[in-house]
Amino acid sequence: MSVWLVQMFNSLSVSSILLLIALGLAITFGLMNVINMAHGELIMIGAYTAYVMQNLFADYLPASWFGAYFAVAIPAAFCVSFLVGLALEAGLIRFLYGRPLDSLLATWGVGMVLQQLARTIFGAPNVGVKSPEWLNGGLSLGGSVLPYKRLFIIGLVIVTLIAMYLYIYRSAAGRRMRAVMQNRQMAACLGISTRRVDAMTFAIGSGIAGVAGCALSLIGPIGPSLGTYYIVDAFMVVVLGGVGKLLGTVAGALGMGVFNTYFEFWTNASLGKVLVFACIVAFLQWKPQGLVAMRTRSLD
Repeated sequence: MSVWLVQMFNSLSVSSILLLIALGLAITFGLMNVINMAHGELIMIGAYTAYVMQNLFADYLPASWFGAYFAVAIPAAFCVSFLVGLALEAGLIRFLYGRPLDSLLATWGVGMVLQQLARTIFGAPNVGVKSPEWLNGGLSLGGSVLPYKRLFIIGLVIVTLIAMYLYIYRSAAGRRMRAVMQNRQMAACLGISTRRVDAMTFAIGSGIAGVAGCALSLIGPIGPSLGTYYIVDAFMVVVLGGVGKLLGTVAGALGMGVFNTYFEFWTNASLGKVLVFACIVAFLQWKPQGLVAMRTRSLD
């Protein structure tokens, strides 16, 4: 039972990480139909923000305050990535709506620029983020130890998911965002500033990517190429769940996390990843719209 409990927890942990990475992409790609290949670099920016906050607390504040740095790093990572996304949308993306191939190539180039900029500022070698004391250790349960870091990431994903749901489906700004994404011309005729909605939507997706990077800094070293390790998985989660559906993104992340964990447990890491991608390709052949299809009146 302890082995199965650990595997269940590992699958939930992997799913939560995939979901947090894919949430920002669910907005920029799922709702805006913008193929943002710089999403991984926005994750990297969030991770380096946590690293900078750690150094600031260690160098300029009393040692007793060091444990609070990560609580400050999370909103800081969101704000920094938000501003970078806002500048990216204003300077580039706004001219490429409706041109998916151009946006793919342009954002890929932006990602390369951001990687080189990170190498210039922080250096090419990976750097580490020291966890605060209250995240060290684990919870003993059924003869197994569940790390506090993983539990914290799961809790962070739940809070982020609830905040996104309330914003998208329970706020006036979220209703305007959904109106613009569903019928831009009609929304503009009703007086909605589609330009402002586009900028805010892209920036929020970028900010969530920064939060994901901040969380990833807890589970391993960070470097300029951090985001490239996760960008393919993030796109797979969004496509598998169903483009444009928040519930589908959650279902896609859970499915990938569970299958990936158990396939790796039964085989090995490389073969497990191959089997997961093979299952996703086979599923999309059967149901191209994903797990949760968006309702549309385009055929009426």
